[in-house]
Amino acid sequence: MKHAVVRRLGRPVLVAALTGGALAGGVTPAALAAPASATASPASVTASPAYATGVFGPFGYGGVKLGMSAKQARATKKITAKAGWGPCTGWDLTASPTGRGEVGLFISKRRGVAVIFAPKGVKTPQGIGIGSTGTQLKKAYPDLKLSASGYPVVTAPGNPRASYSFLLSRGRIRQMILGLNNQDCVN
Repeated sequence: MKHAVVRRLGRPVLVAALTGGALAGGVTPAALAAPASATASPASVTASPAYATGVFGPFGYGGVKLGMSAKQARATKKITAKAGWGPCTGWDLTASPTGRGEVGLFISKRRGVAVIFAPKGVKTPQGIGIGSTGTQLKKAYPDLKLSASGYPVVTAPGNPRASYSFLLSRGRIRQMILGLNNQDCVN
């Protein structure tokens, strides 16, 4: 999985990207960099500004598990619908709502819950969260690799079907994503 950084409202945002750099539905990272006055695309995603607690991954977060169908995820009563396009729909974690034009997770029609964005205040089982340093990240994940786009990514320990992706700024994690390795929501 490659990753691209786009700017939304003047701050970097990590968006998973495979070859071509386009998101599902034909939205390109450049389209996400529209000025704040432009209508925000539902594909422009950032971590929730809300603070949450709990363990992020390796199979999901807050009662929502990777691979759950939309019906199963809705039945948890822990998500709220936001937007849909292409093969996926955007949702929020009810306990950690995001702003307009942002989502907390994607659910794929084919693969179920495919991508979850970490709210602030959560940590991986290895103790890594938004605000952790690059040194802490490397120590927690010795198998950490750089994606083709240069962003740290690691297989989620205990779940070979998923990976964590990280966006660092000034040596600290600004965004964390848990996603299925074969997700089809962002490409």
